[in-house]
Amino acid sequence: MGKIVLFMSVSVDGFMEGPDRDIGWHLVDDELHGYFNDQLAGMGAFLSGRVTHELMAGFWPTADSDPAITGPMREFAHIWREKPKYVFSSTLQEAGWNTTVVRDVDPEDIAALKKQYPGGLALGGADLAAAFREHDLIDEYHLCVHPVLLGRGKPLFRDSDTMAALRLVETRAFGNGVVLLRHERARQGLSG
Repeated sequence: MGKIVLFMSVSVDGFMEGPDRDIGWHLVDDELHGYFNDQLAGMGAFLSGRVTHELMAGFWPTADSDPAITGPMREFAHIWREKPKYVFSSTLQEAGWNTTVVRDVDPEDIAALKKQYPGGLALGGADLAAAFREHDLIDEYHLCVHPVLLGRGKPLFRDSDTMAALRLVETRAFGNGVVLLRHERARQGLSG
């Protein structure tokens, strides 16, 4: 059965985007993009909310036609186009690019998707991650901490009554100062 893996970039002070949805502070160079590609190429499908999906669909379908696009970005355009995508939205009626619109985060439906995609499901977007977290559906957290303090913006994790014990399984420092923190869900409880 596949895992649900949250892939997110975050500032040192915990924001996934700055004021006015600014993500210009993300330091995604070829090395970091290569890491993302290596991880995402093996995943079975992408899961995202409407806003994240529309941002992705606005760029990646034709990104590799731009001669200025680097090798890792060109490679990701292919990965994104080819993978099945599930966008969670109560308002979106349809979406192109191999995308299925899903209305609600239903744990039984998510369990069926995990069985359908043994390679795993890549989860993106803070709001959707919060909904998955409320149902205790996230198996791994791949957080790329960027060397910046934003002061304000949209926090990656909003307040919740759901606690999740995690186990650190990998760290990695990239040449641009970004640090990967990869945690697995410690389902046996806090003492395990």
